[in-house]
Order: sequence, then C-alpha cells, then structure tokens
Amino acid sequence: MGCLFAFFALGIPRMAVLLLWMARPEYFASVLSNSWLLGPVVGFFFLPIATLLFVLLWTPNVGLTGLDWLFVGIGLLLDLAAIFGSGWFQRRSGSGYKG
Repeated sequence: MGCLFAFFALGIPRMAVLLLWMARPEYFASVLSNSWLLGPVVGFFFLPIATLLFVLLWTPNVGLTGLDWLFVGIGLLLDLAAIFGSGWFQRRSGSGYKG
C-alpha cells in the first residue's frame, strides 16, 4: 500500500505538468520566461509541484502577487521534502552496517 501511495504522490504532479504542457504549450512557455524546453523540463523532473502551482496561479500581464508566492513557496517546500526526505529516512532506519 505504501508503494502505491508513493507512486501516486510522485506521479500525479508530473502527469499534471505534462498534460498542461501538451494542452497549452504557448501558455506554458510564456509563463516560464519564453523557454520552450528548459524551464518545463527542469520543473518536470525536480520541482513538479512548484512548477504546477506557478503555471496555474500565473495571471497574464500581472504575474504572481501576494498569496500566490506563498503557495508556490509551499509547493517548493513539498518538492524539497520529497527529494531530501527519503534520504533522511533511509539514514535514520540504518542499514545494519556499523563500520
């Protein structure tokens, strides 16, 4: 059951970013500084939740304001927790090696 949860937790944000990028590539590229490939690919692999929130909260000709940045920051923290949390958990559980 834990593997299924991990699969959905890691897969859903990436699938949403991919579907949004395929559905509206011009909007996605305009939001991410006119970089057609670099911004979305880096966001897809390393920061999918923050990228998804950034694109969804973006307002044309205005950008992000106020609480939008708070939500993107929370997404960034969630991404970083997913990246670094698993290594911390593995270190805490120990491998049995005492050398």
